[in-house]
Amino acid sequence: MKVAVSIPDPIFREAEKVSRRLRVPRSQLYSRAVEAFVRKHSDPELTAELNAALAKVGAKTDPGWENPGLEVLGREKQ
Repeated sequence: MKVAVSIPDPIFREAEKVSRRLRVPRSQLYSRAVEAFVRKHSDPELTAELNAALAKVGAKTDPGWENPGLEVLGREKQ
């Protein structure tokens, strides 16, 4: 689908640099960016669904995996 959008010049220039560096067409770069944005903002819904499912079966976390998991998540947010 074709879409026309307006973005600030500095962001456009940076996106052009990334597109050239990755050797991907501009449309593919923007498509990937929107996909990542949508995925990121869909996570709360998925988390709520997973939490509800785990609540039904009474799942508990294994203490041996909890701290390493939190460390990985902490690095992901940066």
